[in-house]
Amino acid sequence: MKREFYVVIERDEDGLYVGEAPQLRAFYSQGRTIEELMANMREVIALCLEEQAEEGPVSEFVCVQKVSLDDQVAGV
Repeated sequence: MKREFYVVIERDEDGLYVGEAPQLRAFYSQGRTIEELMANMREVIALCLEEQAEEGPVSEFVCVQKVSLDDQVAGV
């Protein structure tokens, strides 16, 4: 069975790419390149699925939404 996961990618202050799969709880990885990050994420996701097999189903990813705040509301 093929399973798909979304990965949210950010770049940290050291220039490394950091990824998180929102469907999984508190599992992150990093890499110097996007390709390295995605290879690391595949490993992390596989390990996570092994651990969570006993806990029940993984949550369903719904979407990512953008939220905008005026500077006054954000306290800036």
